[in-house]
Amino acid sequence: MSGIKVVRNKFLIDTNIVIYYFNGVIVDDAIHCILKESFNISIITKIEFLSWNKLLKDDTLRQKAFEFISHAVVYDLDEAVANETINIRQRYNTKTPDAIIGATALVYGFDIVTNNVDDFKKLDLEIKTLKTV
Repeated sequence: MSGIKVVRNKFLIDTNIVIYYFNGVIVDDAIHCILKESFNISIITKIEFLSWNKLLKDDTLRQKAFEFISHAVVYDLDEAVANETINIRQRYNTKTPDAIIGATALVYGFDIVTNNVDDFKKLDLEIKTLKTV
């Protein structure tokens, strides 16, 4: 997705939020607006979500998951994101998947939607959390 200009105040959705939404445990109405206006994810979120163990056991659920994720704008691991990931890992010793998601948000100017605040609080990101049951 190199060269794409991103409008500020849009969101990058972390894997945990995608899984929570897909499981129906988010009770925060903000999720509907976020998904409608800004369904952006990192390639890492796509990989993590679609390799989620629950999908391996249920063909119908797996098909729904692939259909759901097909509506997302997926940001690839390009050179800018890779370089920012390296910086994050060197500075904070963050796990690689979280560093890639955080780097994607930083490079493209996204706020991040996550309930795993600890994974991203050291980064210069606006973080939005959502209420779950």
